[in-house]
Amino acid sequence: MKPFANSNARDLQNAVQLAQNARQDGRTASFVGGGSDLLALVKERIAAPDVLVNLKTIKGLDQVKPANEGVSIGGLITLDILSRHDLIRRQYTVLAEAAETVATPQIRNVGTLAGNVCQRPWCWYFRNGFPCYKNGGNTCFSFGGENQFHAIFGGGPSYIVHPSDTAVALVALDAKFRIVGPSGERVIPAADFFALPQQNPARENVLAADEALAEVQVPAPRAGTRSTYHKIMDREAWTHAVVSAAMMLEMDKQVCRSARVVLGGVAPIPWRLPQVEQMLAGQRITDTLAAKAAEAALEGAKPLAKNAYKVPLTKGVVRRTLLELAARG
Repeated sequence: MKPFANSNARDLQNAVQLAQNARQDGRTASFVGGGSDLLALVKERIAAPDVLVNLKTIKGLDQVKPANEGVSIGGLITLDILSRHDLIRRQYTVLAEAAETVATPQIRNVGTLAGNVCQRPWCWYFRNGFPCYKNGGNTCFSFGGENQFHAIFGGGPSYIVHPSDTAVALVALDAKFRIVGPSGERVIPAADFFALPQQNPARENVLAADEALAEVQVPAPRAGTRSTYHKIMDREAWTHAVVSAAMMLEMDKQVCRSARVVLGGVAPIPWRLPQVEQMLAGQRITDTLAAKAAEAALEGAKPLAKNAYKVPLTKGVVRRTLLELAARG
């Protein structure tokens, strides 16, 4: 591992300036919170920053703060604290449940919300240094190779799946992201933060190299709203979703007024299902409707040679999650 310098940021503007100073000196810089994914990338020789800009020294970026129109969540809050926060568990259950499924307790104790959202793909070709799109090449080796855990939606030219559990939940919650960079701040919908490979196969989101995800803003839930996160893994811990579903229903007794349904583990971005949401709006959630919604969830699926099992798995996850959530009082 090559040597690097550590710079402690006083505030977000100072963090951006420290990164800029490093680059002006011809050095590479990386923002670091919990550092779990960055450490893995360094060990795998994918990343080699000269300067680490430490965001943990910035006060207040790890807080949950109620607001008039919802809640703001600092990007440096750990996944463990987020999963156990009383307000989040009560009003934004899908986010708490997603956070508590990430990796292991040890990683959740240090891993942050912003880091989880911005983590790089875990495709074995990328992580093992193959010259794929993510590593600056012009090939996706998974397309004709080992693609058991790759995308069935939205793939091409890269077929990675986005690894974040919390990202799926935040898109379902219609969250917004506050981003800080040299040009100031901008706030964008979570759904617009993630980028399909057709836009730039080397990247997974719209963050520039000198920008940082500072805060997540989540609107207040409407009366009757309930939400949940359901994750299927190939083993019990320390792994990512094979298929997951983040679901939010606004219920009026037995009738669904509106719905948001987002899949994880199946696409290069959190994969929202607007056709399923439209199907559920204004309807009673019955076994028959849940089965139809599960069929509709597969529209556009294009499995690769070794991941066709994700098609029936996705169907089952959508149907089961919908029925379980609708049955909650």
